[in-house]
Amino acid sequence: MGIGTRVASRRKLAGLTQAQLAQVTHYSLSTVRAVEQGREPASPAFTAAMARALKVDHEELTGAPFRDTIDQDGPLEGLSDLRSILSEGQYVRPLAPEPLDVLAAEMDAVNLVYRNDKGRQALARLPVLLRQMHGAVREAHSDADRARAYTLLSAGYVTVERLCRRFGFMSLCTPAVDRLEWVAGLADDPLYVAQAKVKRARVLMYLDATDESETLIESGLDDVAGDGEAPTAVRGYAHLCGAIAAARGRNPDLARDHIAEARKLAELVGGESEEYGTLFGKGNVGIHACAVEMESGDPARAARDGSALKLPVGIAPPRAGHHWQDTARAWLLAGEPAKALGALNRARKVAPQQTRLHPSVRETIIGVAEAERRRNDSLSNFATWVGLKI
Repeated sequence: MGIGTRVASRRKLAGLTQAQLAQVTHYSLSTVRAVEQGREPASPAFTAAMARALKVDHEELTGAPFRDTIDQDGPLEGLSDLRSILSEGQYVRPLAPEPLDVLAAEMDAVNLVYRNDKGRQALARLPVLLRQMHGAVREAHSDADRARAYTLLSAGYVTVERLCRRFGFMSLCTPAVDRLEWVAGLADDPLYVAQAKVKRARVLMYLDATDESETLIESGLDDVAGDGEAPTAVRGYAHLCGAIAAARGRNPDLARDHIAEARKLAELVGGESEEYGTLFGKGNVGIHACAVEMESGDPARAARDGSALKLPVGIAPPRAGHHWQDTARAWLLAGEPAKALGALNRARKVAPQQTRLHPSVRETIIGVAEAERRRNDSLSNFATWVGLKI
C-alpha cells in the first residue's frame, strides 16, 4: 500500500472529496488524483500537507517505519534502549564513563559507521555511549570537563536524530532534538546551538510548518560565528536545509538564494566536511540544487541535471543514495519510468540500507509499476527487495 492509497482512505474517513482536499492543501485536483491512483509519487511536501489537512500523523501516511522489511535483517539492536534514554529526559541512567578522549574517539567511530550506510551498527553502539557520556557529565572534575562532556552529548544526540530518520521512527526525532537543545546549551561549543535549531527546523518540515522552519533556520544562521571549516560547514548545512524548506513552502526564489550562498561556502570547504554531521561540500550542494528544482515544480530539469551531476569521489553513500532516489522520482514525474528504475538501482548499489527503508523509494516503485504495462524482472525484484507487492 502506498501513500496515495492511505491518503484516499483517510480522505474518505474525513468526509472530503478530492476537490475539497486539493483546495485545503493548495495542490491541484489533478495532483491529488494522480497520487491517490499511484500514477505520481507523493513528495515529502505533499505528504506533510496531506497529514496536516487530514489531522493524522505523518507515519500514518508513509507507513514508516517499515517493520516487516527491517525485521528481515533481524531486530534493531539498541532501539529499545534508545527509546528509554529519550524517555528518561534529563534523568538518564548513567554508566561509568571512559576518559573523555576515549568517548570522543568512539563518537567519531559511530559517526563514520553511520556515514558509510551502516546505520544498524551505529544504532547498536550508540545507547551505551550516550549513557557513558551522561556518566562523564556526572563525574566531571571541573567545569571545563563537564562542558566538554555536554559537547560530546550534543554530537551524540545529533546522531540519534539522524538514525531515527534513517529507520523511519519520526516520532522519536522530536524528543531527540529536545535532548540536543538541552545539552547544546550547556556545551562548550556554541555551534551545536545553531545545529539544534536547524535540526528542529527539519522536524517541522515533516509537519508542513515551512514558515516556522525557515524562521528557525535564519535564527540558526545568526548563531554561527567565526570562520574555518566547522562554522562554514554548519552555515552551509543550514543554507541547504533552508533551500528545501523554502522550496516546500513554494518560495523558489528564496530556495535558489540559499543554494547560491551554499555554493560560495562550499568553495571555502573544498571537499566534503564531516563537521557536526553536516556532510557539507560541493557534492551536497549540487544534490540539493537538483532537489530544489524538483520541489519547485520542474522535474524534467531535476532529472536531467541529477543524471548529469558528477558526485565527488568519496561522497557519503547515503548522500549519493538519496540523490539517486530523488532523481528517480524526477524521471518518473517527467514520464520516463525506465530511467526512474535505473536511478533507483543506482541508489540501491551505493546505499542499500538507506534505499531499502526510504518512503520515496516505495512511492517511486509504485509509480513505475503503474506506468509500465508489462512487469519485468528488474522491477519485480526491486519491489520484492523493499517489501512491496505490485
